[in-house]
Amino acid sequence: MAPSTSSSSAAPAMAKRLIRFSGSLRRTEAPRRPTPPPSPPPKKLKPMAEVMAKAGFAVLDRGDYSKVSCEQCRSGERPDELLLCDKCDKGFHMKCLRPIVVRVPIGSWLCPKCSGHRRKKIIDFFRIQKSSDKKEKCSSDQDARKRRRRSGSLVLQKKRRRLLPFVPTEDPSRRLKQMGSLASALTALHMEFSDDLTYMPGMAPRSANQAKFENGGMQVLSKEDIETLEQCRAMCKRGECPPLIVVFDSCEGFTVEADGQIKDMTFIAEYTGDVDYIKNREHDDCDSMMTLLLATNPSKSLVICPDKRGNIARFINGINNHTSEGRKKQNCKCVRYSVNGECRVFLVATRDIAKGERLYYDYNGYEHEYPTHHFV
Repeated sequence: MAPSTSSSSAAPAMAKRLIRFSGSLRRTEAPRRPTPPPSPPPKKLKPMAEVMAKAGFAVLDRGDYSKVSCEQCRSGERPDELLLCDKCDKGFHMKCLRPIVVRVPIGSWLCPKCSGHRRKKIIDFFRIQKSSDKKEKCSSDQDARKRRRRSGSLVLQKKRRRLLPFVPTEDPSRRLKQMGSLASALTALHMEFSDDLTYMPGMAPRSANQAKFENGGMQVLSKEDIETLEQCRAMCKRGECPPLIVVFDSCEGFTVEADGQIKDMTFIAEYTGDVDYIKNREHDDCDSMMTLLLATNPSKSLVICPDKRGNIARFINGINNHTSEGRKKQNCKCVRYSVNGECRVFLVATRDIAKGERLYYDYNGYEHEYPTHHFV
């Protein structure tokens, strides 16, 4: 009986051990190691020429600058006007550079050769539309001849003087120089080129520029003159600008010279810039504001402000209309017209202008309020 008792008592113990064993029985595996990231591809080394082209330049340290001479005139005189290039360390007189540097630049300065890759192309600065199609010019000439034939009326009437389109310089390189002088002047004044009136947020809207608001009415530009205006605008878009060049004078500042013969009644340029209410500019120190609209209600009067945007009209100077010598210099006038119901301002030649002659007009063509006593 003892054996049977011991065997029966041993069975539950074995079952318990089996249960505990079976409860702890698991399938085990070796721990997986994380897969290493793929090795990066070998770096391609840039050629030395490309690295050096993008590398910053270092200023050469000269012990003595007394022997520096101008690269243009080869003279070391007037050292106070010598600019040293921060890249090649060569010297240039401010007045020997083209275009002339008006004032000593703030910060680093590069000579024309070293800064050539940074200059904005003229074609991009003026947003010129490339066109090699000569048919447009031929058709415009034919249209002009047709208009002249149609204009010959048998009925005797008072002959009205019509606007003439400007004649651009034929030499393309000379035209580039003309446009380059304007681009340099605009850049010196931190201005953008604009050949149209601009309406900016916070200023007068375009809806405010209506010729019907003019006190006493405004003369309407004729259909023939509108065609002349559009012809001149089309030429400017092709890069065929008026024969004008911007120069710097120590007394007058930037001024405009004729770079070719200009006939009487020739359209020179439209006065462009930001349009604003005159009430917002009462304390503005911009000396080139132009009256656009003299409304019956003074609060609706408008002015053109070429302080941030403008064209070559911004640099045509005024005369001293208090002296006879000053009045003799006037060779163009400022005229306001209604064009398709909007006010526009044009500069027109009042007599034949010779090449090299500077352009002047009377600032007090309407209000007689602008002080010109100090004008040269």
